[in-house]
Amino acid sequence: MVKIRRTDPAQMLPAKPRPPRALSPRAQARLAQYQMLDRSVVSKLSGPEDVFEIRLEPGEKPATIRQRLMRIAADRNVEIAVRIRGNRVLVGLLTPERRSLRGRKPKTAAD
Repeated sequence: MVKIRRTDPAQMLPAKPRPPRALSPRAQARLAQYQMLDRSVVSKLSGPEDVFEIRLEPGEKPATIRQRLMRIAADRNVEIAVRIRGNRVLVGLLTPERRSLRGRKPKTAAD
């Protein structure tokens, strides 16, 4: 059976906001890498002639770095092209020549 009882009305007040938790060491490393990629790569892309090469350390996955670069570019409203070449990642502004046509049929004159 459920128990019902009268209680203090102060319990209905909003809860006190918690102080922000400190970032874990892994989260701090991700934040540092995000800021470094933003400052040294994406913010310096001004034209199609600007291409940067990122050499990966052992243990880093190219797909993860690609995702982080794409997130930074989306936050800055910049379209970038990312190419993975072994342990290197190449980054440049997206141009029609660099746009992937993967999964799309080429347009014909009749279209």
